[in-house]
Amino acid sequence: MEDFKKVAEIQVTYKPAIGNKPVVLSCLDAYTELVEFFPKNTIALQESFLVMYLNRASRVIGVYPLSTGGMTGTVADIRLIIATALKTAASRIILSHNHPSGNLSPSRQDEELTKRIKDACKLFDIDVVDHIIISPDRTYMSMADEGLI
Repeated sequence: MEDFKKVAEIQVTYKPAIGNKPVVLSCLDAYTELVEFFPKNTIALQESFLVMYLNRASRVIGVYPLSTGGMTGTVADIRLIIATALKTAASRIILSHNHPSGNLSPSRQDEELTKRIKDACKLFDIDVVDHIIISPDRTYMSMADEGLI
């Protein structure tokens, strides 16, 4: 019986504060919500990767600042993206990162990462709605609008 006390108890709770959260129906809606989460002082210096989590009705659950990297890249750990989606009971996600250079074209690595995340999310019935790239001058590009998702 003493060994039993060494095992952690797991509890599941779910108390979303959804009431007045915005609904995201377009890439412009997503950009408008996401851009405020990018650090204004370093958006032209360092790449950051953020994930927006949505419920089935496309209402925002929250935004997770996944990582901040260097001038030419940052790490996007797929396990953390999925773990957060499962923890928040998200049905949809929108990926986003900035390009400090101002070039809005997705790199080959951006496209490959998006595909890997989308494939992983598919296993959990989570839709990757878009991947938005933001520049320091506050313009953006939607991979969904460009037919890349």
